Amino acid sequence: MRLSCFCQHLSMDSAFKSPIFHPTASFSHSQVSFPFFSFQAQYLTLNKPPTILRCSNSSTISSTTNGNNNNMAGLPVKKKRKRYRKQYPGENEGITEEMRFVAMRLRNIKGKKVSSDCVSDSETDTENTPSDQEKEDDSETVKSGENGGDGEAETWSPTMEGFLKYLVDSKFVFNTIERIIDESDDVAYAYFRKTGLERSAGLSKDLEWFSQRDLVVPEPSNPGVSYVNYLEELAEKSAPLFLSHFYNIYFSHIAGGQVIARKVSDQLLEGTELEFYKWKGDVQESLKDVRKNLNMLGEHWSRDDRNKCLKEAAKSFKFLGQIVRLIIL
Repeated sequence: MRLSCFCQHLSMDSAFKSPIFHPTASFSHSQVSFPFFSFQAQYLTLNKPPTILRCSNSSTISSTTNGNNNNMAGLPVKKKRKRYRKQYPGENEGITEEMRFVAMRLRNIKGKKVSSDCVSDSETDTENTPSDQEKEDDSETVKSGENGGDGEAETWSPTMEGFLKYLVDSKFVFNTIERIIDESDDVAYAYFRKTGLERSAGLSKDLEWFSQRDLVVPEPSNPGVSYVNYLEELAEKSAPLFLSHFYNIYFSHIAGGQVIARKVSDQLLEGTELEFYKWKGDVQESLKDVRKNLNMLGEHWSRDDRNKCLKEAAKSFKFLGQIVRLIIL
């Protein structure tokens, strides 16, 4: 016989008294209500004490969960391994060393490009690296001896007309970068004034010397004009990018320019040494000071700006190569 059992609403004094169930019921489902909560009760009576299933106390569940969490906290946790960016060649030494690796990468040795540490990191943004065509063009600069490499790898014969064009365009470029450095309000340029590397005054003396020997001194040609226009625009847009050209122009002239000086002096000037290739004091010490200041500034540049400087270094070699090739025209 199936019976229903229920509890009436009780007063506060009797609210928590046990519910009364019919002792002869074989199986039943009941809804038991109390003033503060309700629950489903299922019981089976086969001449046995009734069994009531009820909800667990929330505090008990919470303590059990916290206990499980504490047990899990004791387990060893495998930390995710942090990945570090691979450094660029020369990055530890500074931006000037990174640019030197660019020059090495562009060098052509026996018709094959250097491909060891000189090759840029695979993480380099393709937008900030020279294209294959630029690399081919820039390698000609290196072969011409203007980038500080073994410039004697290529056999070439200078002409007086071409050499004068080279001097005129070089003077135009050096005049421009020295004027920008002296006149700019950008504080970054102040570190590179009166470095002892200035060339425009010496070039003026050399061109005057040629004019006194009834040689026609030409106007700046297209390679020099194009480079000057580019430098002026760059100086207004970005000091780091302009300083990349500034450094590489002097570095190239000091390193590779000596090769040109020897050939021209022997073949065209009967051993005369031009002012363009003379410095007061130790030129390597002067270049070292410029390198130190540029590396100091480069520490405050973002990796993106440094990548762009490397791209501009390659462009600098390309422009300089076009001017150097004027000598053999």
